[in-house]
Amino acid sequence: MTPVFANSAFVSAPERLAVRGGGRHPLRFKVRYGVYQQPTAGLVLIDTGYGPQVTEGPGRSLPLRLYARLLRPELVEEHQPVRVLERLNASTEDVAAIVLTHFHADHVAALTLFPKARIYAKAAVLARILARSRFANLRHGVFDELLPQDLTSRIVDIAQLPVRRAPHGLVEGADLFGDGTLLAVDLPGHAEGHFGICFAGLPVPLLYAVDAQWCAAALAPGKAPGLSSALVATDRRALAASTRRVAAFLENGGDALLCHDPSDSPYDLPGAPA
Repeated sequence: MTPVFANSAFVSAPERLAVRGGGRHPLRFKVRYGVYQQPTAGLVLIDTGYGPQVTEGPGRSLPLRLYARLLRPELVEEHQPVRVLERLNASTEDVAAIVLTHFHADHVAALTLFPKARIYAKAAVLARILARSRFANLRHGVFDELLPQDLTSRIVDIAQLPVRRAPHGLVEGADLFGDGTLLAVDLPGHAEGHFGICFAGLPVPLLYAVDAQWCAAALAPGKAPGLSSALVATDRRALAASTRRVAAFLENGGDALLCHDPSDSPYDLPGAPA
């Protein structure tokens, strides 16, 4: 199966925040998450996108309310996980696994909808999050109130999985399900433990590069944003290296998709408003 990516929300921001030399005009950035029928594991999500847990959830902390007010995500109701799964003749109970590329709110917000799913993530990163204070986590862009209380017991640590060679110069990735179809490829810099997903079994391998950049245009030499990137990145040099790695994958014949790229993609699930 070819993966499909739903758009959980739009977030508007000036182009110049995402592309060096961009204009002041706003772009509507998508907030994607992936859905994939894995041959051996079953139905798999790649992250969960934004949901009402961020924008209107009861008992939200003041920092989370301020975060939602600042970014003003416009939820796409028909692309929320429950609705998307219904379109695919499935339910939240059918989701066997969720791959968490990192722990930012726009990637974990709907985790509580899937109490039975195994969570593929970096256990060391989660341990650091759980050991820190809520205030310290905010500095890393993490809202621990969005994480299920039993998350630790459901984690499959990708750092402990076998490593397999990855295509088109990616070198290697953790073999998530043991058959080489999905490889977790480190793309550090944006957030603690940030990694992408290589769908290595497709006729043209796809690298879901998540938040390595926000716009595909920023993958071109000299086009990655400056100050805005520095404000959110955990490691600017690592982020620059990850950007070059994604660009090289494209040059070598692969395909790539970013979580927030505003352009339509052939991997996007149809039906979201423009």
